[in-house]
Amino acid sequence: MRRKSLAGAVCPIARSLDVIGDWWSLLIVRDALRGMRRFSEFQKSLGVSKNILTQRLRTLVAQGILELAPATDGSAYREYVLTAKGRDLFHVLVALGQWGQEHLDPPAGSRLTMVDRARGEPLRRLELRARDGRVLGPGDTIMTKIA
Repeated sequence: MRRKSLAGAVCPIARSLDVIGDWWSLLIVRDALRGMRRFSEFQKSLGVSKNILTQRLRTLVAQGILELAPATDGSAYREYVLTAKGRDLFHVLVALGQWGQEHLDPPAGSRLTMVDRARGEPLRRLELRARDGRVLGPGDTIMTKIA
């Protein structure tokens, strides 16, 4: 079954999912945020077939989430580097991870949590705040058209 394109949708959530709504794409971004840059690193980490990985990497490059750069070791290889647009997905991945940690049982003996690298302390739960600092929940927001 062919996937319907949401690129022309009015809703920014739908348009975002059109670009990164595939689990492989988000896992590639996760690994890139962890410092992976080469095709072989992504493939080893994800265990995904070469054709699917190639397709997802091409899409992420075409969407400006990753860019190809010369290899840092001076070899003839090219590496995938996150752009600012790609790095901005960090908060999305943290939110997904925190949701999963709270609502999904991990496999036995494999509970993970994200910690502050400098202090080794777990992160606080992400919060959405109004401009005046109030914490907002789902009932406190609406999607509205802007001029």
